[in-house]
Amino acid sequence: MPVYGYKCSSCGFEEDIIQKMSDKPLTKCPKCGKDTFVKQLSAPGFELKGKGWAATDFNAGHTGVAAAHTKNK
Repeated sequence: MPVYGYKCSSCGFEEDIIQKMSDKPLTKCPKCGKDTFVKQLSAPGFELKGKGWAATDFNAGHTGVAAAHTKNK
């Protein structure tokens, strides 16, 4: 299940909460009790790996030939 970051706009309380994607967003702050608890936008927590995706592979230089430049035999 994904982890969502929440922050209260009233008291500034921050917390990461594990929720299903189908769960409704939380609104009530667990610290001050006001309905100002808001889901924060964050970067995804995944990394693409494998040839062509790893950060070091992008610096290896161009080794392929574009399809438009190949000859039909």
